[in-house]
Amino acid sequence: RMEGQGCYTLPTGTEYRGALKDGMFDGEGELLFPNGGRYRAIWHRGVPTQGKYTFADGLEYKDKKWHYCDGYDRRFYTEICSGLKPAGISQLTNLDPPRKIPGGCYDCGDGFYNPETRVIVDYELRFLRNA
Repeated sequence: RMEGQGCYTLPTGTEYRGALKDGMFDGEGELLFPNGGRYRAIWHRGVPTQGKYTFADGLEYKDKKWHYCDGYDRRFYTEICSGLKPAGISQLTNLDPPRKIPGGCYDCGDGFYNPETRVIVDYELRFLRNA
């Protein structure tokens, strides 16, 4: 079993870096997600006892007093940091500038969906899956 300091990549592409004991996350360690987010935590027998999640854009998740995109303030984090755009140039995602979506396609979170071919490709236009 894994023991000591190490790195482990899960089948989803998420990577763990940190302390391992008896094959489990145990001690200080962090999960690095493919989308750029990270979760730093103190682990005990594979379960986090305390931790902090940071989104890819640097925003730290807070359990209390969360003011990001709540019912009263629907702005994206980049709009909170940089201000709102003029009328007619609204942001549709947190990305600024937004991704360029190929004509007739839809952004589905991990790539683009083309309804004519019924194929989803990643953001570098590599095949992901059939829809």
